[in-house]
Amino acid sequence: MVTVNVHEAKTHLSRLLAQVEAGEEVIIARNGKPVAQLVRCKKRGKRQFGSMKGLISIDDRFFEPLSEEELAAWEGG
Repeated sequence: MVTVNVHEAKTHLSRLLAQVEAGEEVIIARNGKPVAQLVRCKKRGKRQFGSMKGLISIDDRFFEPLSEEELAAWEGG
């Protein structure tokens, strides 16, 4: 794990990102106190259609027309 100050992080951001891509963690400090941590992003898995099936449901009331009051609220009135 590498710790750098804010000025160094701004000056050498590309180099620090390369280190993170290589698996290293980078701490950014202000006045010697850690304030942020750069870590590699987790790869997203491929989305699968239907993966929420059975976990959510839509009530039939969802398809009913909105009342005048609700419609006005949605339209900013």
